[in-house]
Amino acid sequence: SSHYRPVLFGTVFFFLDKLLKHMIIEHKIVIADVKLVTDFQRYILYWKKRFTEQPITDFCSVIRINSTAPFEEQDNYFLLCDVLPEDRILREELQKHRLKEILEQQQQERNDTSFRGICMFCSEEFLGNRAVLLNHMAREHAFNIGLPDNIVNCSEFLGTLQKKLDNLQCLYCEKTFRDKNTLKDHMRKKQHRRINPKNREYDRFYVINYLELGKSWEEVQLEDDRELLDLQEDDWSDWQEYPVSAVCLFCEKQEETIDKLSVHMKATHEFDLLKIKSELGLNFYQQVKLVNFIRRQVHQCRCYGCHVKFKSKADLRTHMEEAKHTSLLPEKKTWDQLEYYFPTYENDTLLCTLSDSESDLIAQEHSENIPIISEDTSRLRALKQSSVLNQLLLQECLKN
Repeated sequence: SSHYRPVLFGTVFFFLDKLLKHMIIEHKIVIADVKLVTDFQRYILYWKKRFTEQPITDFCSVIRINSTAPFEEQDNYFLLCDVLPEDRILREELQKHRLKEILEQQQQERNDTSFRGICMFCSEEFLGNRAVLLNHMAREHAFNIGLPDNIVNCSEFLGTLQKKLDNLQCLYCEKTFRDKNTLKDHMRKKQHRRINPKNREYDRFYVINYLELGKSWEEVQLEDDRELLDLQEDDWSDWQEYPVSAVCLFCEKQEETIDKLSVHMKATHEFDLLKIKSELGLNFYQQVKLVNFIRRQVHQCRCYGCHVKFKSKADLRTHMEEAKHTSLLPEKKTWDQLEYYFPTYENDTLLCTLSDSESDLIAQEHSENIPIISEDTSRLRALKQSSVLNQLLLQECLKN
């Protein structure tokens, strides 16, 4: 239980741990992948009601323990997991509901001009928008917790960090010191002016944790850190270009162009991406969401045609090819969702090779003579507050 996302904290988190233990010991019920349940309280209440309506065996797989022992020593456990379509749909609906709430909260914080906060390092007070304080701490004190637009519930986040400092605790190594000056010297000399990437308590303050199940902000941060370590500051003399390759949706095959990759997927996996794009009339963004949807299903070893989950990608690939499920796409509403704007893998080159559908290209030709007037970027702060782009993400979420 220590590895699932802490959607509940403190005393409640402790009782949640006891609840899971109670369910196993007293009722023989095991819930698979608890860490992927976005709202555990609603999840439990839902199944509590369903178990009063039908026998538990209608929903759970039965696992017999000590099957070779005498009958009186044998025992049955009940596994509740997302192999059951009803459970999978419930988890997805809870995720969508939480995502909607978080995006609304994030949008409110982005537009909020009544924020008031004090720097944790120099006690200077800042008024206006949260970004002013966060940018100040990053610029003046080398303390960077991420871009303001990547953070949600910012005031609570800063309060959590301030409480740790008030308790004389280092934010990175989380050791406690005897006084404030010793703590300051330690964080400065050890370059510990950052938060602990292994502390899952911070997950709830990063939007990415609500966008994709099972992936934390720590993974993204570590990937970014590796890229920074490889960078030579202001030195491009040894720059070399390498051919960029796109990876197949179903195996490890790589090709330099989308045409070559499409030929491979059609011949090997009977999946014709170009034909699907043409038949469904997919524009660029719909293609992005479709690719990200398939990437995520394959990453989770789940067949999107029949929803069966497998132990490995190799087993999944064999099944999908034998059952002809690679071309058995679900309904458009299943994958044409906001969450699939975000890539499953960092630097997915296939997304960069996609192009608009023919209908979009024709529409673009008809509109070539329409002048496009760019927004005035001389006042970036004012532009950020007033730009229509601010509302698009939230509107898309609410529509879906």
